[in-house]
Amino acid sequence: MKRKTKVTMNDIARAAGVSQATVSLVLNQSRNIKLSDDTRQRVINVATELGYDRLPAVHAPRNQEEIALLVSSMQSFDPFIDAISQAREAAWRNETLLTVYDYGDDIELALNIIRQLEKRNCIGIVLASPVTTLVDMTAFQDCTRIPLVLLNQRDPGSPLLPSFIPDDYANAFQVTKHLIACGATRIAHITGESWMEASRQRLAGYQAALQQAGLACDDGLVRQTNWQFSESFTATASLLELTERPDAIFCASDWLAIGCYQALAVNGVRIPQDMLLAGYDDQKISEQLTPPLTSIQLPYSELGRLAVEYLCNQEDAATHVTLAGRLKVRASSLV
Repeated sequence: MKRKTKVTMNDIARAAGVSQATVSLVLNQSRNIKLSDDTRQRVINVATELGYDRLPAVHAPRNQEEIALLVSSMQSFDPFIDAISQAREAAWRNETLLTVYDYGDDIELALNIIRQLEKRNCIGIVLASPVTTLVDMTAFQDCTRIPLVLLNQRDPGSPLLPSFIPDDYANAFQVTKHLIACGATRIAHITGESWMEASRQRLAGYQAALQQAGLACDDGLVRQTNWQFSESFTATASLLELTERPDAIFCASDWLAIGCYQALAVNGVRIPQDMLLAGYDDQKISEQLTPPLTSIQLPYSELGRLAVEYLCNQEDAATHVTLAGRLKVRASSLV
């Protein structure tokens, strides 16, 4: 086989005819999941043949360096999985293992995990959330001497604590600006709960884009939900009842956009001929909708990689990385 410049676990999975998860289990020498010896050996053989240079020893040394990623919830949120995937790859490139723990938003459990990590050769901890949020790190103060960074969350009260988050404000600005460029002048916004940082930042970005274009920020075009597409259906229906309907809708998540699609279909409103539509998160389902949904691809891959590289490089600066995502323009916003 021809060796690529960089061999990934996906390459090994395809060549070995197994899933990426299986490759990860084999290369991380996990014994918690039952895999046949034939499968394990096939993965190792393929990895060797492809030139994968992060193969562990047959018996990993007890002092193997590791970085622990503690996630508040491992709910099915596919964009954030990219952060974990790239964090793992970055760790391997630095000859470090990445171990992942789901602490279920239980602070005591997280602190107990950290205490256990101090007994091992853990060189860093990534404290992560599957959704962008503000967090109070008071409970974690002085809990460990292991370097710790935040991923997809930040604590305004801890300016010295490094954080790596997507730029919800810039992303929402980008989406709204695109809809304006496509000719929309009355853009509605279906958002989430007002107490959430993600909701506030996306609303602010939406409003800023309208102001820059000289368009009015009409509170009557904003609908708050609890992020469920059933509520988005109701919110969209209420927008269609307005005397002057919007000509575009920006949904603060792709799940909200699903409810919007349904409500528009029930009311005979065509996308994009009668209503431009854009979402946020670039969930895998976005491309499968009819028409495909314009959305923002969040930079979780880059953020996960940067968080781990920061720890591997033993940096000590109070870094706060905020990255904008990439606008994925699809048929839902193009007339």
